[in-house]
Amino acid sequence: MITGERMGAVDENAAALGVARKQLMESSGNAIARVVREVADPGSRILIVAGRGNNGGDAFVAARFLDDYDTTTLLLGREDAIGTGIARENWVVLGEAGYDRREVTDSRALELPDADVVVDAMLGTGISGELREPAATAAREINAADATVVSVDVPSGFDADEGESADNGVEADHVVTFHDEKPGLAELSAELTVADIGIPAAAERVLGPGDLALARPDTREGRAFVIGGGPYTGAPALAAQAALRSGVELAFVAAPDTVAGEIQGYAEDLIVQPYDGDRLTPDRAEELVETAEGYDDVVVLGPGLGNAEETLEGARVFLESYTGPMVVDADALSIVPDVETEATLLCTPNRAELAEMGGPEVTDLREATDEIEAFADDLGHTVLAKGVDDVVSDGERTRVARVGVPGMAVGGTGDLLAGISAALLEHAEPFEAGAAAAYVNGRAGEVVASEQGDESGLGIYASDLLEEIPRVIRGEAGRVSGDD
Repeated sequence: MITGERMGAVDENAAALGVARKQLMESSGNAIARVVREVADPGSRILIVAGRGNNGGDAFVAARFLDDYDTTTLLLGREDAIGTGIARENWVVLGEAGYDRREVTDSRALELPDADVVVDAMLGTGISGELREPAATAAREINAADATVVSVDVPSGFDADEGESADNGVEADHVVTFHDEKPGLAELSAELTVADIGIPAAAERVLGPGDLALARPDTREGRAFVIGGGPYTGAPALAAQAALRSGVELAFVAAPDTVAGEIQGYAEDLIVQPYDGDRLTPDRAEELVETAEGYDDVVVLGPGLGNAEETLEGARVFLESYTGPMVVDADALSIVPDVETEATLLCTPNRAELAEMGGPEVTDLREATDEIEAFADDLGHTVLAKGVDDVVSDGERTRVARVGVPGMAVGGTGDLLAGISAALLEHAEPFEAGAAAAYVNGRAGEVVASEQGDESGLGIYASDLLEEIPRVIRGEAGRVSGDD
């Protein structure tokens, strides 16, 4: 089963893999026509009522596969308002090839021709709520017609995320849905057909731009609060800068006063909050919890902290007390399995840290996806395991990131990933945020390597990726060319 929102992401991932949306529309239209043939007697009158999006485009294709029927296609609106290029192309084809097609520009004058079968292709999975004009009038006419109703993907007015129908939605007799069943469709009185339209399994399993779309920030907002530094200074600075590049308004670094000045020196945009001492302690952790809770921060705990016994105890105190969203990285990861916390965690271990936490000890994370999923389930937190290919799992869902270059093994790229993850946690749950962050980090590395003329990226620094992060998040790096 797949929600409408997730289906949109899978469509985008399929396009990134090279499966053209136009190709998927052709397959969808063919699937619609097959269902119509199953319910319509030879020579029946077929009426297609289509919207201006890709749902309508699927039905325009279907009309071409129904040549031996008396088929009429109604477009709700004007041709120049069709929303996508591929839907528009298929509408034009109907006209050029002499099919009966008509524009409905005024719903007040809408009167459906008599038909034996009505194909409802007005609205797809991206629309929810009560129908508005002209779809509302068309749905009323469809429901009143003495005809078999076949809905495309979902009945118009059906929420494919929540599984609920609008009060004025279409009442379908048959639904042909694509790729996988949508929540709530099985509870309808309609007969359901799930059509395979050729989307590869990798579009669901492998991270792509669709996964980024599920967590992409609409606005700059929130605060990242990086608790790190002590023996190391670059790690917390990189994490905080990555969070800023990924959309937070402010990035704070809480660090011992012995290294605070050095951390501040990396970037004037960071706000460094020094505390007494040379490492994190339990007493300081309690004070930091108050700060983070008071400002509803997304916390990054771990970069550069070190593994002194007192420091790990301080991290334990923080984890036990904090209740907000948090990325746990580096040395702080080792205490997570033994801590009860109300915080919402996204854990970002490398392969060695994963094994230390009790997860699988492997060279290639791709060969251990089932084990990582089982570990995340036992842990009770989302895990983003870092390797040549990252693996993210919440114990139920698992994705693999095939983006990145060998040169990203350089120190600091994991700190960038922690910061990106924190920024995206402002807008998404840990699984979606971690999946999107892994994609962003890897794509930024690919872009930098390409611009430097070395696809392996063996000469890159982690800091080189910072300027590319916003471009990747905006979808401006590696955008798929071709149909829209």
